[in-house]
Amino acid sequence: MSETLPSQQPIGIFDSGVGGLSVLRAIRAELPHEDVLYFGDQAHIPYGSRGKDAVRDFSVGITRFLLNQGAKLIVVACNTASAAALHELRLMFPDISFVGMEPAVKPAAETTQSGKVGILATPTTFSGELYASVVERFARGVEIYTSSCPGLVEQIESGALETDATRAILEDALNPMLAAGVDTIVMGCTHYPFVIPLIQAITGPSVRTIDPAPAIARQTRRLLTGSDLLNGQSQLGELRFFTSAEPKNLSQLLLTLLGETGLVTGVRWEQGSIIPD
Repeated sequence: MSETLPSQQPIGIFDSGVGGLSVLRAIRAELPHEDVLYFGDQAHIPYGSRGKDAVRDFSVGITRFLLNQGAKLIVVACNTASAAALHELRLMFPDISFVGMEPAVKPAAETTQSGKVGILATPTTFSGELYASVVERFARGVEIYTSSCPGLVEQIESGALETDATRAILEDALNPMLAAGVDTIVMGCTHYPFVIPLIQAITGPSVRTIDPAPAIARQTRRLLTGSDLLNGQSQLGELRFFTSAEPKNLSQLLLTLLGETGLVTGVRWEQGSIIPD
C-alpha cells in the first residue's frame, strides 16, 4: 500500500453545527479536488450563547480529533469559535495552518454608500477581542448596527430556512437597521448565509449582503499553495462528515444546505476527547 503524501491529506473544517457548510460550499467551489473532513459539534450547539472557555475547550478537542484523522490544515468555520479560540489554537498547534473567520467589516466599510453597516452575529462574537479589533481597524467613520438574531441558528439547524418564524427573527433584526439607513449587511455567523435569500427578500435589492465564505476559501488556497499542500488529484475530492449528535439529522440537511452528501459518522464527547461511536 502506497504512503499518503502530505498534499493528499484532507482539509479539516469544523463548526458548532451546519453553519460551516456555507464555508465548505465555498471551499468546494474553489478547491474541488481536495478531500475534506467536516465536524459539526451539534451536541453543543449553539456556541454563540456559551462562554468563551467552553468554546475554547470544544475547539481544542475538535482540532485534536481532526489532526488525528489526518487533516493537513484546519478551517475554523465558526465566527464564535474563531473569536474564542483561534489565537490559542495557533499557539497549541504551531505546526498546522489555521484559517479562521472574522466579520467582513473591512469590505463592508469600503463599499457602503450610506456609511451605515449592519452586522448579524452571535453574542460571543460581538463580545470578543477579534470583533473589537476589526471594528477599530476598519470601521472608523462608519456607523455599525448589530443584532444577534436570537433563535436563528436553531432555525437553520432544523432546516427551517423560509418559515414564518425564521422570517420574523430576521425582520426583528433587519427592520431597525433598514430604518436607520443601513445599505450593507454582513454575515457574522457561518449559519446565516443560508438565509441570504430571505434576508434579500426583506431588505430589497438596494441593500448588499456580504458572505465571507469565498474569501475564506481563497485564503485556504493561498495557504495550501504556499505550503505545497494542494492536492494534485484529478477527481472530485471526497467528503466525510462527523457529528456529535444524531448522524441522521446531519445527513438529512446535507442535500438541502450543501447540494451533495457524504459519509456521516457519529461521535461522542468523553472527558474532553472525541470518541467515534
